[in-house]
Amino acid sequence: MRAKRSKQYKKLIQQYQLHHGFREPYQVLVDADLVHDAERFTMDLQAGLERTLHGKVKIMITQCCIRHLYSKNKEPGVNRAIDLAKTFERRRCGHRPDDFAEALSTLDCLSHVVDEKGRGENKHRYVVATQDQNVRRYMRTVSGVPLIYINRSVMIMEPMSETTAKVGASAERAKFRSELRKSTSETTGEKRKRDDSDDNDNDNEDNDDDASGDDDKSAKVDKVDKSEEKKKKKKAFGVKGPNPLSVKKKKKPTAPGGSAKPKTADDGAPKKKRIRKHKAQPADGAAPATAEVSAEA
Repeated sequence: MRAKRSKQYKKLIQQYQLHHGFREPYQVLVDADLVHDAERFTMDLQAGLERTLHGKVKIMITQCCIRHLYSKNKEPGVNRAIDLAKTFERRRCGHRPDDFAEALSTLDCLSHVVDEKGRGENKHRYVVATQDQNVRRYMRTVSGVPLIYINRSVMIMEPMSETTAKVGASAERAKFRSELRKSTSETTGEKRKRDDSDDNDNDNEDNDDDASGDDDKSAKVDKVDKSEEKKKKKKAFGVKGPNPLSVKKKKKPTAPGGSAKPKTADDGAPKKKRIRKHKAQPADGAAPATAEVSAEA
């Protein structure tokens, strides 16, 4: 398998996993013609399907498709195809030989198995591998059905049908809308709505004990009123004064004469001046004399 085609198939199966819930091992429904062609081209059907789907597979075949192989037992290589089909898991289609003398066509049988209720849904998540073009044409109208066929000994996986693509696009839009609603509810701060079950439980409790319920309701109402009053009240600020850092400091009081107010005894004794010692000029041959000068204020 070429690398480009392998990448396309891998992306395609990821889309089926994301939007339609496909999981390993994938259930692959095969018909009689595909088993016969795989044996004729000497293909390993199990390995080819696993390479195409990028995962483990579980091959299944219906009773009608087995009967189709038995009806071609005169063709060359059919016996080997029958032996190969016997190793697959049998899918009960409900078309028993006792009820139906001849096997139903591949279209009728596989359409009944895949879309059992006719709602256009692949409920059991089957992968359909068939060589019948009519079957593939019908399966394109059913949402979520991967289609595989063999073309010249090469296994091909069809691109997603329009019906399946619409289902995936609608799922993406629904997911996007839910994310938008979630983000808007978080930004606006809306409270979570109570479920109907909670309302029913509250109604039953009120019926059981009316008196207690009335008291609780009145208490809740009082709390709500108080909270609303608090929200309405604004914080009262005092009169704003000048900035204390920008105001000049007050001057000290002065005496009537204009001089500074003298210190009193209460303020403390006046400070003494520092005594300085001066050296006298020494006379010729005489020792230097010192004189102390003191002054008091």
